[in-house]
Amino acid sequence: MSVSNTPLFIAGPCVIENAELLDTVARELVRLRDELKIRIVFKASFDKANRTSLASFRGPGLAKGLQMLADIKTKYALPITTDIHEASQAAPVGEIVDIVQIPAFLCRQTDLLVAAARTGRTVNIKKAQFLSGEDMRYPVEKVRESGNEDVWLTERGNMYGYNNLVVDFRNIPDMQRFAPVIMDCTHSVQRPGAAGGKTGGNREFVPAMALAAKAFGANGYFFEVHPDPDHACSDGPNMLYLKDLERVIKSLL
Repeated sequence: MSVSNTPLFIAGPCVIENAELLDTVARELVRLRDELKIRIVFKASFDKANRTSLASFRGPGLAKGLQMLADIKTKYALPITTDIHEASQAAPVGEIVDIVQIPAFLCRQTDLLVAAARTGRTVNIKKAQFLSGEDMRYPVEKVRESGNEDVWLTERGNMYGYNNLVVDFRNIPDMQRFAPVIMDCTHSVQRPGAAGGKTGGNREFVPAMALAAKAFGANGYFFEVHPDPDHACSDGPNMLYLKDLERVIKSLL
């Protein structure tokens, strides 16, 4: 999937909670796509494999989750992305999605990157919280040397002491030397593990993160959204209210 001079938007709930949630979000993305004439990709995870607590909600799993994502793709004609955590998930995920996402913590996992590359889909690699933008040349090389030139990078902040992230926006032009760069405007305001056994966050900073990324020339923007994020099953504190997505996108156009 190409990244052009027109900004690309990726949006959706953190995790698949139920079919009703997916429909609610997809309908709004289609409305925004048609009214604002934008390119937008639907995102949701079938499994959150790196939750803080064993008791945390993870999602419906691979088989059921992929079927639900396939239903959204067919019903709403939206491109789809989701993340993989194991190399064995790449092939079945690649049959459904347009973009295979590599989680930040796993961006150095060679077998995962090679398996994602072999799907022939766009591979979107999220920059690890412990790496610089310069360091991301090596994950990109792993994908390209495995036969796939269609690779993106995503900025999502770096660890700043305990339970905190900070974004060095210089990473955007640094990484653009290797691949198009998406700004993850919601995960970058996380407070990892800072909410008593789960991840906290500061969603009020999401619009400013997006505008700062625009100033640094980002090729696209990633927003996790939910109609009621305070009662979401995962990443609620950093997710944007679905009703606020239009205002934020308009600020970037």
